[in-house]
Amino acid sequence: MFEGFTPETVDFLWGIRLNNERGWFLEHKDQYDRALYGPMKALSQQVFAAFQDVPNMDYKLSRIYRDARLHPPTPYKESLWLSMRPADLPWSEQPTLYFEIRPEAYSYGFVLWRPKTAALTRFRAMLAGRPAEFPALVQKLEQETGLTFRGESFKRRLRCPDPQVEPYYSLRGMLLDTDRAPDDLLFSPALADTVIETLRKLYPLYEYCLKFTV
Repeated sequence: MFEGFTPETVDFLWGIRLNNERGWFLEHKDQYDRALYGPMKALSQQVFAAFQDVPNMDYKLSRIYRDARLHPPTPYKESLWLSMRPADLPWSEQPTLYFEIRPEAYSYGFVLWRPKTAALTRFRAMLAGRPAEFPALVQKLEQETGLTFRGESFKRRLRCPDPQVEPYYSLRGMLLDTDRAPDDLLFSPALADTVIETLRKLYPLYEYCLKFTV
């Protein structure tokens, strides 16, 4: 059962950011297991259990170890995250529900980072075909969750056929999430329920994006 993170969790994350080398980590591995990975694993188990009935969903809990072939100067990550996304596709190409903790903040919500060109073409076709649907969905979720939709657009904006979808037509990625400095919620068991409730509310956006990414 998740009991909350602790100030020691934040201390460890700052420590690995400032001392990202093997000797320091080995000296503090017990702290990593106790203050960071243990609570993160407990949180992931509660969150994942709430979505077990979703078909074709892949559940991922990260570890702190980097792939030395890809990141030789920095052997350890400076954050941990859990994610839920469609199975058998790279995470960056598909809708993802997530929680992440970093030294300075924690985040949870929805992200679609880098879908393929063909997927974005299908997204724009959906916007053009039913222009009221996606803006209404975004507005509804912002009101229900208190989160703010944001996205990254192509540098050269595309010609949009309908003014009501113009804010979304040139997107190459999108997020609907929160970014919070360490606070009482982070250190409380109530964090698990808050994350689950928010991700459940965001599930309709996940479903919408499945229509053009998978």
